Amino acid sequence: MDRSFSLHIEQQFPFLMGKKLLLACSGGVDSVVLAHLLYEEGFTIGLAHCNFSLRGMESDEDETFVNSLSKKWEVPFYSEQFDTETYAQEHKLSVQMAARELRYRWFDTLLKEEPYDYVLTGHHADDDLETFFINLSRGTGLKGLTGIPVLNEKVVRPLLNFSRDQLMTYAKAHGLYWREDSSNAKSDYLRNRLRHEVIPPFKEATKTALKNFHKTQANLRGSQALIDDYMTLIQNLVLSKTEEGYKIQIEKLRELPNTKALLYELLSPFNFTAWGDIMDLLEGQSGKKVFSSSHRLIKDRDFLLLTEHPSDTLVDTYYLAEGTSEIEEPIYLRFEDVERFEITNAHTVFVDKESLSFPLVLRRWEEGDVFHPFGMQGKKKLSKYFKDEKLSLIAKENTWVLCSDNDIVWVVGLRLDERFKVEKSTAHILKIVYNPQ
Repeated sequence: MDRSFSLHIEQQFPFLMGKKLLLACSGGVDSVVLAHLLYEEGFTIGLAHCNFSLRGMESDEDETFVNSLSKKWEVPFYSEQFDTETYAQEHKLSVQMAARELRYRWFDTLLKEEPYDYVLTGHHADDDLETFFINLSRGTGLKGLTGIPVLNEKVVRPLLNFSRDQLMTYAKAHGLYWREDSSNAKSDYLRNRLRHEVIPPFKEATKTALKNFHKTQANLRGSQALIDDYMTLIQNLVLSKTEEGYKIQIEKLRELPNTKALLYELLSPFNFTAWGDIMDLLEGQSGKKVFSSSHRLIKDRDFLLLTEHPSDTLVDTYYLAEGTSEIEEPIYLRFEDVERFEITNAHTVFVDKESLSFPLVLRRWEEGDVFHPFGMQGKKKLSKYFKDEKLSLIAKENTWVLCSDNDIVWVVGLRLDERFKVEKSTAHILKIVYNPQ
């Protein structure tokens, strides 16, 4: 394996040559073998160990073991202890997903703070096969079957071409010691059940099962690359960027074949899973919504609007004292006393300062709000004004109003109120500028 690993690095990972590499080392046979291979090849490495505090003393002994390896090879050692179970509960994650988040977040921090170019992990061919079966059993698209990525930004997995048996043979041949994770012997988790009960008979069915699996994955990756190229064209046809997120044109989407598959490819990066509900949005009423763990999709007339979840911590009302010159939250406004006024537009208004009662109130608009649109006689419901202006649901949601007492002075970024305009008799003019940034 020594020579085959050297050739593999030269051919597939030439960008690692001469770089400083941080190795994620659990103490298991895979990461120990990778560490030994890199050490023997003369790479500059450091060992990073995550103690997830899930197995009591055994977890601490793993950390001690990896530390001893670093001393033996005279390479830097980094360790971090996590309260994984608490993190999982607080973030409503499985323990496995919590550990993964904590692990890679810490690696990102180390790359910023320490002089390393890449993080290397010991994932091997059997891990890749297990991940394939996990995704297959849970229901996934093509991308979920293409396997663990060899390179993901700064994370490199150079052992994916090698099997667990090859790693074990190498470890024994070189007299290496490693730690066995007792939890791997249990069948509590899906991965362990697959590892012990499903994959062994699958590999025994034919001696070339693992090799054929790699060929299949290579074909799947090729197919996914074709889809990615096609989706670039589709995105240019139906998708457009907005201030709040993205907008999908429903009619243009419908004109294309395989609408459901297209929606899957468009939206799966945003963690959506309720594909039936998403298809229903195409025929649904405006305002209907579907949520993922991170985003929401809203039907708005002829469009689907995609945005991140709005923050639940936003303050809805702000009070602005007389003399305030500038605010940056929740939106940017600048106030300036001026001697003359210019033409009013959407982002700059001039008001009669003596008609204002301080403190002014900046708040989100509410159902039932009424104002007197500048240049018009009489009043108008804000909801009707939005409809006439054809504002999207997201734009309405992000609209703020500046008020004096209970009267709207300015629908910010849209229309001044007629009652506060500058007249010939106005003695004090206040200029207000909105910057949507």
